[in-house]
Amino acid sequence: MKFIIPLEGIAMDRFHELEVLVAVADAGSFAKAGTRLRLSPPAVTRAISALEDRLGARVFNRSTRSLTITDVGQHFLENARRILTDLETAEREAIGEIAAPQGHLTITASVTFGRTALAPVVCSFLDQHPRVTASVLLVDRVVSLVEEGVDVAVRIGSLPDSNLIAKRIGSVRRVLVASPDYLARRGTPAAPADLRSHQIIAFTGLMPSREWRFSKDHGSKGIVVSPTFEINDAFAAIGAAEMGHGITMALSYMVHDKVRENKLVPILNESAPPSWPVHLVYPQTRIVAPKVRAFMDFAAPRLKAALDQLLLTSTGEPTA
Repeated sequence: MKFIIPLEGIAMDRFHELEVLVAVADAGSFAKAGTRLRLSPPAVTRAISALEDRLGARVFNRSTRSLTITDVGQHFLENARRILTDLETAEREAIGEIAAPQGHLTITASVTFGRTALAPVVCSFLDQHPRVTASVLLVDRVVSLVEEGVDVAVRIGSLPDSNLIAKRIGSVRRVLVASPDYLARRGTPAAPADLRSHQIIAFTGLMPSREWRFSKDHGSKGIVVSPTFEINDAFAAIGAAEMGHGITMALSYMVHDKVRENKLVPILNESAPPSWPVHLVYPQTRIVAPKVRAFMDFAAPRLKAALDQLLLTSTGEPTA
């Protein structure tokens, strides 16, 4: 009796194993990989075990506390990424995605930046690309792009070493602001040390350690303050400052309009720390998806123009 083994089934199983391998390596755990692929943990385990049985070697060293890829697994992972990328490219060419961006795009940024600058740019992008839909995730935390299925992120601040591709689109300044009424009642601080005698409103996203750092003679000096009001929402902190309850720290784009309308006044600008860079980032892949490439090309110059307009100079006026 002869047994006929369908080659299509073998090919599908092997591509599935490659997808699981890449997902586990990127996510750092079987459970997270399963969530990303919408598979149960046992299904992920079976796929990796089948791959290891066929290779005759372990691709991951795993225990109850850690998961590390082996040398064999690392070498095989590089080939797996290439094979899956080639397959994805072939599929895109077949449906015409190379010529016309399409599909769903997920973008993330901080809450305040998303409200102020990103959302209008995304809407304009969708108007020009009707075959693309988008989700915008606004959260004040660093999102793992791979684990959470995010295509593009706006990152404010220095970037750690990673496998992300980054494009710088501008910079923002950290500024101290207070209402004219508060400064008329309590006086304007002449030096950072004077902050200790003032009411401080702390936005925890910018000062988790209750220390504000200032430039001094080309160096950096820290001032520890005791906030009278502490909150994890930037708009609430800015609103409290506008109502005259104290001094708060914000990023330049957050208070641009209120400074222009004289509802808030920048202080201690001569001691302000260096600007923070702003980047668009996306995961490194052999071939960038057309929807991601199109969004980067569209959004980068528009976000840069918005940041240039919103960046405050030392006098509190917007730059040209």
